[in-house]
Amino acid sequence: MTDHGDKVRLDREHLLHLMREMMRIRRFEERCVELYSGTKIRGFLHLYIGEEANAVGVMQALNPKDAVITTYREHGHALARGIAARPLMAEMYGKIEGTSRGRGGSMHVFDKATRFYGGNAIVAGGLPLAVGIALADKMRGERNVTACFFGDGATAEGVFHESLNLAALWKLPVMFVCENNRYAMGTAIERAESQIDLVRHAESYAIRAEAVDGMDVVAVEIAARRAASLVRETGEPYFLENRTYRFRAHSMYDPELYRTKAEVEEWKKRDPIPFLEAWMHNTGTLHSDDLPRLEAAIAAEIDDAVAFAEAGHWEPVEDLCRDVMTPPDMRKKEAAA
Repeated sequence: MTDHGDKVRLDREHLLHLMREMMRIRRFEERCVELYSGTKIRGFLHLYIGEEANAVGVMQALNPKDAVITTYREHGHALARGIAARPLMAEMYGKIEGTSRGRGGSMHVFDKATRFYGGNAIVAGGLPLAVGIALADKMRGERNVTACFFGDGATAEGVFHESLNLAALWKLPVMFVCENNRYAMGTAIERAESQIDLVRHAESYAIRAEAVDGMDVVAVEIAARRAASLVRETGEPYFLENRTYRFRAHSMYDPELYRTKAEVEEWKKRDPIPFLEAWMHNTGTLHSDDLPRLEAAIAAEIDDAVAFAEAGHWEPVEDLCRDVMTPPDMRKKEAAA
């Protein structure tokens, strides 16, 4: 048993859990790239490869009743939150067996059972929703945390500042988690922000804040547990900046002309999966058969998810208007027709 401080104790079993979850995300998305290239997955596809330590680390600090809201780069968050690979892959395919009956696709994963409120395609669109969810929990007297994930690009949006201001004024239990990968969609943070120390933005609203190495899952978990504990105890917001890096382009359509290949390769030396592997080797918590065993189990899980999605069904045409609200005047016209 190794003590890392901040009331976080990581034994071999827990470290293997962290490793398994990061590997699941990586392999799931690598398969999604293949399926996208084979036109099995359509529309947009934004990959989380390289950033896995953030979702996995933060989720360790959350309870089942806590809420999670994120961006369109949310496959990793969904898996780490506990959404099964089968319905997640079916959603990627657009099948009715998916988490949103195939209507959300890659960018709008939703799951009521795990209080996973998406997948939001608008940059910074999840922040005001997180404020609303936290306000509802507070009004019901429930001491839950709302974890709101967003990228550095969101901090340049007006709604980011409005959301932090309201959360601070109303003392709402939101854990704002900024996954700062330095490029938003395709603009270096130095060219988009006059203040690149994002912690300073939160502090300007009198919100407690800290930055952490987002390539180190253990460091992320420690910081997230500290943050979630304070949010739960005080009912007030907290800002966590995870300094991370995505290894793939912004989306499958991105020509990636805004950074050099050399820079990407340099960041890959800090890949969170080999980083944890090396750390476990050094502490004697990784056995020789652990990784092959994990890889085999993950491969089987993903193969099963793909088969499930392949065997899924398209939504019937007659159901396309299901759950679509029709304005009263339109209903009158339809009734009269």
